[in-house]
Amino acid sequence: MDIHTMPGHLIRRLNQISVALFLVHMEKAGLRLTSVQYAALSAVQENPGIDQATVAGLIAYDRATLGKVIDRLDERGLVRRTVSDRDRRARVLTLTAAGEELLAAARPHVEAVQPAILAGLDAKERDLFIEMLEKVTMAGNERSRAPLFPVKS
Repeated sequence: MDIHTMPGHLIRRLNQISVALFLVHMEKAGLRLTSVQYAALSAVQENPGIDQATVAGLIAYDRATLGKVIDRLDERGLVRRTVSDRDRRARVLTLTAAGEELLAAARPHVEAVQPAILAGLDAKERDLFIEMLEKVTMAGNERSRAPLFPVKS
């Protein structure tokens, strides 16, 4: 079987393309931000006081690796970690003013890069492709080392 027709290879390539396009758009905008950092900041903004493990689940990212991402965001003054009132072992996250500003500045660029990721598809094909990606992702979600939650039903 030719690897260039294998779903796994094509998905990996599309991910590489997506990450590269994201980084180019951020660089052109003068923003230091990766797609994973954007996802983490977005999850924290939508859920102030969330713990790292829950952020990892919401963005389907390995907990240990996400911890390093949060470390970098904390070092840059974009998130604030505080001890949880409910569990003294856990740290909860909130965005700082700088984190809010970066996210607001990045959002239009993130939205602008989305069509470029699916270049070659018309609007109807993009909608269908995204619908199919969601279906396949959710069908295989529980097999992942970092499953997305909450799982859509």
